Amino acid sequence: MSLRRTFLVTATASVALAGPAFAEELPPPAAKPVYSFSLLKSQPAEVIKPRLVAWLRSVNKFDAGQVEAIWVPGRPAADAALATIALGLPDAAKLLADSRAPGTAPSAEVPALLKDAKLDPFVRSNLAAAYAKGLAGRRVYEESVAAAKLAAPEQLIDPASFFFYRAVAEHALIQREAAVTSIVRLLDDVADAPDRYKVVATMMFFDLQQWSKDDKDLTNIGRLMDNSGRRLDLARGGPQTQEIQKKIVFRLDEKIKELEAKAKPGQPGDQSCPNGGAPGNTPGSGPPNAPMQDSFGGTDSGAGQVDLKKLRNYEQVWGKLPEVERKKVTQDFVREMPPKFKPMIEDYFRSLNRINGFKP
Repeated sequence: MSLRRTFLVTATASVALAGPAFAEELPPPAAKPVYSFSLLKSQPAEVIKPRLVAWLRSVNKFDAGQVEAIWVPGRPAADAALATIALGLPDAAKLLADSRAPGTAPSAEVPALLKDAKLDPFVRSNLAAAYAKGLAGRRVYEESVAAAKLAAPEQLIDPASFFFYRAVAEHALIQREAAVTSIVRLLDDVADAPDRYKVVATMMFFDLQQWSKDDKDLTNIGRLMDNSGRRLDLARGGPQTQEIQKKIVFRLDEKIKELEAKAKPGQPGDQSCPNGGAPGNTPGSGPPNAPMQDSFGGTDSGAGQVDLKKLRNYEQVWGKLPEVERKKVTQDFVREMPPKFKPMIEDYFRSLNRINGFKP
């Protein structure tokens, strides 16, 4: 949807979103990706199989009996495609198995096979995407993102899965700009994205909107702690983990100094008013329903926040709500949103309806 894309890609630069949670604007992407305007979609078996058969012939690995044994009715096309790729690249099967196996130590490097520029682009892209997805499922996010960068989206069998798991990894690594871009591509570029992906991606997007740009924000420090703990769980206590831990200590120290400074009389943050003004009488600090002064930026404290907790609660019980209540909830959320959020919220509830077997 172009309206939604405009909002996501420009990171709300032209819209004042209400509430402190939305006061921070996402930075614009460093380089604009090429968008396909909903032309990406999952590829059917009748397209995938001939393409892979041609590739197997080109590398002298085609065996009709083996291929037919793989492409049986009812088997997911993506799964059959990876099994077919393994016929031509025996190392691919082990590579993918290792990416998914919870008992194995994940490699700290992207396998050389995925970096082979001579490999067929279709084969390489789908192998890289499957490897990235496997690692993301194990919370090995750094190498998952690195592998995903080797995949060309237009070559993918399942672009929705690719963008979803890439966004999950980028979100976990606190790569806000990259995660937003991946969510944009999932919601706007993939024509047949599953509703379950769209629902979670929308939640991730609104969560990203609430992230503070302040490195000393305690929630941001908490995210660093989560990453440090995750890496230790993966037995990765090396220099990169140590660097994260140093950042945690430094930012906590800076936060403590900031709070101590605010607590001293006459320091920034002190509630006294040396110039004689009334406490709190600053531009944009009035009641949330009061109009903002045009000459000031304001604090964006009016309506328009997305209550993520409430949204999650409704997601869990949506299938049990009567139609009248579902319509009321949808209308209430849409009414509270700025114009550029409304299509996104409407799509979110349409996806919830489809997931629960209701008419969108």
